[in-house]
Amino acid sequence: MRIARPVAPDAAPAQTGAAARAETFVLIVWAAILVGVSGGMLWAVGLNYDGLTGAAASKIHPATYLAVALFGWMLLRAGNPVVPVVQALGRKPASVLLALCGVLLLVLIAVRGGTGLAGSIDTFVLAGLLPILLSDRDAATLTRLETVFHVIMVANAGLGLFELASGQRFFPFRLDGMAFETDTRSAALQGHPLSNATITACYILALATGGGRLGTALRAGMIALQLVALVTFGGRSATVTTLVLGGAVGLVALARLLRRGRIPLVGAACACFALTLVPVAVAVLAAIGFFDTLLGRFSSDGGSAQARVDMLTVFDAIPFRDLLLGPDLLQVTTLRRIYGLEWGIENSILSDVLYHGLLMTGLLVVAVALYLAEVARSCRRGVWLPILTFVILVNTFEGLAGKTTLLAKFALMLIVLFPQGRIRGRV
Repeated sequence: MRIARPVAPDAAPAQTGAAARAETFVLIVWAAILVGVSGGMLWAVGLNYDGLTGAAASKIHPATYLAVALFGWMLLRAGNPVVPVVQALGRKPASVLLALCGVLLLVLIAVRGGTGLAGSIDTFVLAGLLPILLSDRDAATLTRLETVFHVIMVANAGLGLFELASGQRFFPFRLDGMAFETDTRSAALQGHPLSNATITACYILALATGGGRLGTALRAGMIALQLVALVTFGGRSATVTTLVLGGAVGLVALARLLRRGRIPLVGAACACFALTLVPVAVAVLAAIGFFDTLLGRFSSDGGSAQARVDMLTVFDAIPFRDLLLGPDLLQVTTLRRIYGLEWGIENSILSDVLYHGLLMTGLLVVAVALYLAEVARSCRRGVWLPILTFVILVNTFEGLAGKTTLLAKFALMLIVLFPQGRIRGRV
């Protein structure tokens, strides 16, 4: 009788464990790059990401390259590449649809001879890959990604406040190296001030509705910090939306607390302590010019309101048939210059209509709506208020109509702050 040679039982699991740890590490690096690296930061290291000149490879965000690499590794790891694709189609059909729409938009832009090919990849393909890559991740991995998100948002807020106090912007939005010197809003880690304001507003309301594992005191401190930083980014729409929706959440929470008739002693003590710090905080903010900045945002909009009126008149000069299939790009550029809209069409949907036509825009709108609904279904309760905020704010500037990683950042925020099957804890 032949006796089988014993096999070390720990060999395969150890190898698998090492691969899993390496994959988790790459995911953490990927999340940090996605949330914390802007076009302005890439310019600082020699990559002309936001400009028109330079190598084509530099126009795609590093997070997109990493996402594609991770997706390729997922196919190789499965052995049969068809299996992950079929699983993605079954579990994340809206994410697959969004990624395909991004590829279709890429083809459309190339056929029409337009610019901004990389925008379709970073804006839609990256966002489509994200839920697929994070599908079925364990709680420990999502917790680490959540920690990365919190840390970067704290650093972003702190840098924004420092830029306000010092008057220096470290990583501003640059077009071929040219920063807009008249734009004094803080850029921090996100680069574009309005994108920064959008993700900060959504983050505030996500925390207010119970997202994340932060304890009560730390959550309140984080919300306060982000609210102060929000003003430095100059998003009037983001500030008003956050105050209105956040105020409604606060009133509902207060009503529930009073209806129960029991106020926690620790909570009451923290509230009294916070009230004693209010005068000190007001004095510090006044000293660094915070209230001057806040009033300046609302007293002078730099022509933003007029631009929103002028962008509607552009459509009067374009026949409906051209709007349906996509107007002539040279005509659109000329009309923008005539009406002084060089900085962009301040609405995502209208901007897409002008550049890609009603049919392509309609497909993108449906794909993004299904995508957000799919992400929401994979999360626990509390995500709809941040989603409402996101939809409102991305349509107050070019938002998703340009090259941006904003949609992918937002999806990452929802997935790591509102994972199913985990109740809020403390860190």
